[in-house]
Amino acid sequence: MSLFKGIKYFFLPEKSKYRTLKLILGFLPGNIELYEQAFRHKSAAEENSNGIKNSNERLEFLGDAILDAIIADYFFLKFPYKGEGFLTKMRSRMVSRSFLNDLAKKLDLDTFLEISDGVVNAKSVYGNALEALIGAIYLDKGYELTKKFVVEKIISDHVDMEALIKLESDYKSKLIIAAQKEKKTLVFDIKLMENDTFNYYIATIYIQDRPICEGKGNTKKQAEQQASQVFFERGFKI
Repeated sequence: MSLFKGIKYFFLPEKSKYRTLKLILGFLPGNIELYEQAFRHKSAAEENSNGIKNSNERLEFLGDAILDAIIADYFFLKFPYKGEGFLTKMRSRMVSRSFLNDLAKKLDLDTFLEISDGVVNAKSVYGNALEALIGAIYLDKGYELTKKFVVEKIISDHVDMEALIKLESDYKSKLIIAAQKEKKTLVFDIKLMENDTFNYYIATIYIQDRPICEGKGNTKKQAEQQASQVFFERGFKI
């Protein structure tokens, strides 16, 4: 996909859009408007007559569920002798926001994203766009072709399974366990930040009533996970 780095997808002629998407997806898209919507962040979306923005949020909701099902099916068949705990961990790591963000960039989806300048926590929008793309594929082509895309174009081409097995993704749980072991109080203070175009959350970690670090996210869960990840990556101690 490096050939298309820097190309503004939304300014391409209609035929070029089809060709560009075909190279990424491995098939020719049917309803091009679905894919355009999948790349449109709410900060760049317009409201329709019903007051609903034509952003990728609804497709992201759908794609999240479809991706979960595909990944669960894939790991269930790939690891026939592993238990439920292992399968749950593998699926969680595969669909974590940071992992999906990396996958989206490997697919060059960041090149096509339509988003307003200055959006806070922009990193998360790439993974959201990938989920929205999966939702668009599902609506356009059905479950089986969506599954083929995820397995052949994402997992086979871009996922190192051995590295994924060793990956630590649930930083919040890791932090909670560490605090309990040291018998320290741990609190996540969550604040909703609102403006005219989009909202986001800030999670501040307090240990023994002392503020340590913070994280941002589109949901409370994402903000808590990012704050916990920052805690470990910056080498803070309980």
